[in-house]
Amino acid sequence: MILPLYLIFYFITGSVSKESCDSPLVSALPQSAFTSSSELSNSHGPGFAKLNRRDGAGGWSPLDSNKYQWLEIKLEQRTEITAIATQGRYGSSDWVTRYFLMFSDTGHNWRPYRQEDSIGAFSGNSNADSVVMYKLQQPVIAQYVRILPLDWNPNGRIGLRLEAYGCQYKSDVVGFDGSAHLLFRPDPSVTPANRDVLSMNFKTLLNSGTLVHMEERSGHTLTLELFRGKLLLQLRKGRGSSADFHPLVSLGSLLDDQHWHHVSVERVRGLVNFTVDKNTQQFQLPESWSHSEINEISFGGTSAAGLQKSQSRRNFHGCLENVLYNDISVIERAEEKQVSITVRGNVSFTCTESIDVPVTFASPGSFLALPWVSGGESVSVTLQFRTWNKAGLLMTFDLQHNAGTLWLYLSEARVRLQIHKTGRIMTDITAGASLNDGQWHSLELAVRRGRLAVTLDRTDSSTASTSFPVAPDSQLFLGGKNNLQPSIEHSSCRNPFSVFQGCMRLIRTDAALVDLIRVQQMLFGNFSDLQMDMCGIVDRCSPSRCEHGGRCSQSWSTFHCNCSATGYGGATCHSSIYEASCEAYKHKGNTSGFYYIDVDGSGPIKPQLIYCNISDKAWMVIQHNNTELTKLKVSSGINQHLAHFNYSADVEQIQAIITQAEYCEQELSYHCKKSRLLNTPDGAPFSWWVGQSGEAHMYWGGAVPGSQQCACGLQENCVHPEHFCNCDADSKEWSNDSGLLSHKEHLPVRALTVGDINRSGSEAAYRVGPLQCYGDSNFWNAAYFNKETSYLHFPTFHGELSADISFLFKTSSSSGVFLENLGIKDFIRIELSSPTQVLFSFDVGNGPLEVKVETPSALNDERWHHVRAERNVKEASLYVDHHPGAVQKAPADGHIHLQLNSQLFVGTASRQKGFLGCIRSLKLNGKTLDLEERAEITPGVTPGCPGHCSSYGDLCQNHGSCVEDHSGFTCDCSLSPFTGTFCHKDVSAFFKPGTSVTYTFKEPYELNRNVSAQSSSIYSDLTLKGENVSLSFRTSQAPALLLYVSSYYREFLAVLLNRNGHLDVRYKLQHNRDAEVFRASGRNLANGLLHRVNTEISSKTLEETTFVFFLGETSEKQETKTFPLNTQMHLFLSAESGEVDPEIARLNALGFTGCLSVVQFNSISPLKAALLYPDTSPVIVTGPLSESSCGSSLHTNPYAAETTHSLTDHVGSVNTGEPIVNAINSDSALIGGVIAVVIFVSLAALAVMARFLYRRKETFQPQEPKAGKTDDSPETPFNTDPNSQSIISDNQKEYFI
Repeated sequence: MILPLYLIFYFITGSVSKESCDSPLVSALPQSAFTSSSELSNSHGPGFAKLNRRDGAGGWSPLDSNKYQWLEIKLEQRTEITAIATQGRYGSSDWVTRYFLMFSDTGHNWRPYRQEDSIGAFSGNSNADSVVMYKLQQPVIAQYVRILPLDWNPNGRIGLRLEAYGCQYKSDVVGFDGSAHLLFRPDPSVTPANRDVLSMNFKTLLNSGTLVHMEERSGHTLTLELFRGKLLLQLRKGRGSSADFHPLVSLGSLLDDQHWHHVSVERVRGLVNFTVDKNTQQFQLPESWSHSEINEISFGGTSAAGLQKSQSRRNFHGCLENVLYNDISVIERAEEKQVSITVRGNVSFTCTESIDVPVTFASPGSFLALPWVSGGESVSVTLQFRTWNKAGLLMTFDLQHNAGTLWLYLSEARVRLQIHKTGRIMTDITAGASLNDGQWHSLELAVRRGRLAVTLDRTDSSTASTSFPVAPDSQLFLGGKNNLQPSIEHSSCRNPFSVFQGCMRLIRTDAALVDLIRVQQMLFGNFSDLQMDMCGIVDRCSPSRCEHGGRCSQSWSTFHCNCSATGYGGATCHSSIYEASCEAYKHKGNTSGFYYIDVDGSGPIKPQLIYCNISDKAWMVIQHNNTELTKLKVSSGINQHLAHFNYSADVEQIQAIITQAEYCEQELSYHCKKSRLLNTPDGAPFSWWVGQSGEAHMYWGGAVPGSQQCACGLQENCVHPEHFCNCDADSKEWSNDSGLLSHKEHLPVRALTVGDINRSGSEAAYRVGPLQCYGDSNFWNAAYFNKETSYLHFPTFHGELSADISFLFKTSSSSGVFLENLGIKDFIRIELSSPTQVLFSFDVGNGPLEVKVETPSALNDERWHHVRAERNVKEASLYVDHHPGAVQKAPADGHIHLQLNSQLFVGTASRQKGFLGCIRSLKLNGKTLDLEERAEITPGVTPGCPGHCSSYGDLCQNHGSCVEDHSGFTCDCSLSPFTGTFCHKDVSAFFKPGTSVTYTFKEPYELNRNVSAQSSSIYSDLTLKGENVSLSFRTSQAPALLLYVSSYYREFLAVLLNRNGHLDVRYKLQHNRDAEVFRASGRNLANGLLHRVNTEISSKTLEETTFVFFLGETSEKQETKTFPLNTQMHLFLSAESGEVDPEIARLNALGFTGCLSVVQFNSISPLKAALLYPDTSPVIVTGPLSESSCGSSLHTNPYAAETTHSLTDHVGSVNTGEPIVNAINSDSALIGGVIAVVIFVSLAALAVMARFLYRRKETFQPQEPKAGKTDDSPETPFNTDPNSQSIISDNQKEYFI
C-alpha cells in the first residue's frame, strides 16, 4: 500500500530551522551569476532581472520572444530553495504569464519542478509590476535555477524579474566508483534501541547497484539495492550458500537520472517504513528480525560473495549524501577516519559528475535534424534512448544518389529498420525486445562494406546485405521529420510512422559526439519542440494510481489500469462492480445463488463470494470449515475438545456484513449422552464458545447473553426443570440443546470448547451452523426533504485523488441540488438540472468541469433512480440507472487534488435550488452516510421514505403482485401459478397412469366489490366477458387426455392429443347438441419437448363467444371459432356428473404419462394448490403426485444460479434418538465453488383457455367472503364459510387434470 508522505524530508542536517528558511537568494548576487539564451540589448541583459529593481531597462527581455528562451541564475552554492517570485519588466508591457521552473546542481541535466507530480507550469504575472510568489510544496536543493517562459503578454514581449527564497544547506558527500564501499560497525556497548533509522540521499547514472548491506549478529542480512532504476529492499535469512534473498518491497522508479533522491528505512520493532522521495510503503519484518541487533552496515556495496546473491550483481556507482544511522553521520566519521568506519577501495569525499546532455522529444512536432558531413564509405550512428511508447520514429535519412529512404523506428517495442524506394521495401530487419520499459537502451546503426547492422544494448544485433550504398544524403533526422520544410516535396520524405516521444543522449555520428548545447544555441543543426539538456520522462505508474490491485501500464503521455480479475472498474479500478449485499442483488431481480459481495464498495475490503438465499428476505450465508454435526467420544487423557472455525470470508468482511445487517443468527446445538454442557444451575460451565472479539461466552443457542442458560432454560421447558439445559441433567439417554445465537456483537462463533467427555459412557456431538444475516441498513437508509431550503450536513468529504458518490433518489420536482461540498476554489456538486438531466460538476484547480447525462424519460416520476458519479486523476464519469453514461477526460498535466474544506451538504446550503424528495443509500467512497440519524434532528427532513413498489414492482413476474414493506417489498404469488421470490418458479409435476388432480369450485358466487377484478373473474355473473385457462405439458404419449372440465348439465370441454399427437379441443357446451372437435394444432406435439399455448376466450356479446388459441413460444397458431348463444349462461365446472363422452372415457382409461406445469384457470392454480397446499385447498389427488422440475429448463440469467439449498433447520428440540452425524468426516472442511456465470434456459408449457356458459336452473343466494389478508395460496379468494356447504352440494363443480 503506497501512502502519501505528509512529513517532507528536506534532505538537510544541521541547517537553519525550516521556519527561517525564507531568505532572499538572488538580490545580492553579482551580474555574472545571471545568464540567458539571448538579450534584446545590453540594458535588457539577464543581470537586470532582480525583483523590484529598475536598473537598465527594468528587467530581462530576450532578443526574440519564443519558447526557446531562458533565464538562468547560479547561486553561491547548493542551497535549499523554498519559494520563487516573479515580476514583469518595469514600466513596460512585457511580462511572462506562464513558465517552467527548473533546477540543477551543475548547470546541465536540468530537472523540472512539478506541482502535485503533474503540474509542470507555473502561472506568472498579469502586469509589469505586481509580484506573484509561489511557496514550493517541496523545497529543492540546487545551485542553479532556470526559468523557461511559455506564454507572455500578447501585446508585449517576454519581460522578467525574479527572486528565489531559501537558506543554506549543509552537505556531506561520498563518491563510489563501483568497486569500493564503506563498512560501518555500530558500537556494541550501546544498548540496541527498539527504533532504527537509516536515511541518505543518492544520485547515479547507472540503473543497478547495491547501496546498503546490513548484517545482524545471527547472520540475517537486509539489503537496499538499486535494480533497473527501482529500489529493492531484500531480506536474506541465514548464512552460507543455501541462504536466499527474499524481496520485501520495491519503491521508486527512474532513479538513475543523475538527480538526488532521498531514501530512509525506519524500523520500529518488526514494523518498517520504507521511504523513497515522497512515497512510503509499510511492511512487517519476520519475527526473527523484530529484536535483531545490527552487527555491521556496508555503504556503496558489499563483498564479492554478497554480490553474487543480489539482483544487480554489482556495487553502487555514484554519490551518497548525508548518510545518517540513528543520528550518526557515517560520512563525517569516515572523513575523520574513526575506527568504527573502514574504507575499502577508492572512495572520494566529493561527487564527480559526468556531463551528459539529454534531449526530450515531448510533442508530435519534435525533431532533431543534424547535417551529415562524412564522406567515407562506412556509416556509424549511435545513441541512447528511453521511452514508454511501443512505437515511434527514431531515425531517418534519404540515401545518396536517390537510392531510397532509411527508416529506423520502434514497432511493438522492437527496433525495425526498413529501406523504402519507390513504394518497395528493399531491406527489413528487426532487433531488440521490450524496449518501452523506460530504461536507457543503446542503439547502433553501422554500415560497412555492404553489410548493414542494427545493434541493441551491445548484444542483440541484426544484419542485412545491401547491393547499394547506404549513406545519408545531407541530413540525419532523429525523433521525427520536418514535414513542412519547403525543399521537401516528394512523399517519401513524410514520416509514415508514429512520432518518437522519449529521451535521447550520447548521440554520435561517425564516432563524433554531437554537441547538443551548440544545437540549443542554434549554432549547429536544426530542431523543433525539443527540451534540451533534460530528460522529461515521468513514470506515471510509480506510485501506481491503479487501485485494488489493478495493473498499471503507460505511454509517454498517460497511463492505463487493467482492472481484470480485481472486482473493480473505472479508469483507476476504483469502483466496485459488485453489490454490497444480497439485499441489493434481490432488488436487481436476482434469485438464490453465489454472488460476489463487496460490503464497502470502493473501500479496502475485497469482494467475497457468498451464498445468497433469496426468499422474502435476502439471507447472506457465510460457511465455515465444519458445519456438519460432529460426534465426540471418550478419549483417554483428553479432558476437552477444542474446535476452531475458519470462515469463507475474512474477519473484516464478516464484521462489515454483521454491522450493516438488520439481523444475524447462527445455530449452535449440542447432543449429549451423559455429557453435561453448562453445568447449571450453579456449577462452572464445561463448555463455552468464543465470539468475534475473542471473548468466551457461557450461554447457549436460544438464550440471552450472560445468562449461562440454554433455550429450554429461558423458555422454562427443560426436561429436568432444576437445570437450565437439557444436557445438564446428565442423562444416559440422548438429549440435546439447540438454538440460535442472534446477538450480533458476539457473532460469529470462532471457536468452541467442549468438556465433560472424558467419563465412561460419555458421548456428545456438536454443530455450529453457518452465519446467516439478512437486511441491509445501508441500502434502505433514506431521508425525505420536504422543503427546498432543507439540507443535512456532514463532515468534509475527503476524495483528493479518487472520489465516488452513489445514491438513489425519487422526486416530483423538476430540478434541485442533491449534494455539494465546497473548498476555497475547489468544489463538487451533483444536481438534477432538468427533469431529464443529471449534472455532475467539480473543480480541482483547472476550472469548472461538467459531466451531464440526458435520459429519454423524465426522472421526476416518483420512482427510484440510481446515480453513480466518479472523479479520479484520469477522468470523471456519471451514470444514471442503466442509461448510457458520460465521461469527461481530465486535462493533461493538470491539477489532480480535490481540496475541500467546508461541510458536505446533502441538499444545498448555498443559493442553488434545493432538493425536494427522497435520497437513499448515499455512499461516498464506499461509506454510507447515515441520513436517517441526521434527519431525526433536522427540521424539514424526515427519516425514511416509503413507496418501493413503483420502482421494484416490475420484478414480480407472472401476474405476481408487489406488496410494500418498510424496507423493500415482497411479491404476492397467490394469484399466479408460479411461486418463488419473484413468482418466477414454475410448479410442475410428473404424472403416471392413475394420477389425477380434481379441483372443486364453489360456484356461483358474488364477491365483495373490494376484491380485485382478477380474483372476481373466477366467479360467473350475468356480465362476464372473458375467461383464462392455461397449462403446460411435456409428453411422448399419443393419444392422451390432458385436461377435462365438465358440468352437472352434461356439458364438458377436454384438451387432448389425438393419435397423431395433434392438439384437439373436444367440447359440448349445450346438453342438447352433439360434441364437437376443434383442431388447435396440426403438428405432432407428443415429441417429449416442452410446449406452450396461450388461448383467450372472450364474449363480445351475449350471443357469441370467441375461442382464440395461441400455440408455442409466440402466436405460432391462432384459431377462432364463434358460438351463437340464445340465452344467458353461467359457468359451471364439475367432475364426471352423469354420462361421460365415450371418446373421453376411452382416453381417460389410458391414463397420462408426462409432465404438467403452471396449470391455471383465471387466478386459480389447481396444480399449485395440490402440490403446495393440499391440506387447505379444495383438491382431490388420486395416485402418486410430487413436485418435479420437469416443466422447466435452464434459462439465461446474467447474475447467478438458482440453487435452492436446504439450509439449517433453525428449531432445536429434545430428541431421545442418537444424532445422525456426518458419515464422511466429523471435521470435514467446507469445499467452496466459484460460480462465475450461470446460465438459465426457460421453455414454458402448453396453455388452453376456455369459457363455459350454462343455462341457469335455479336461483342461488350469494355468500360474502371473509375479509382477511391473502397469502400465497390459490384457495384464498373463495368462501370458506361452513354455512355455504348446502350450496356447494347442489352445484358442485370440479376441475379435473
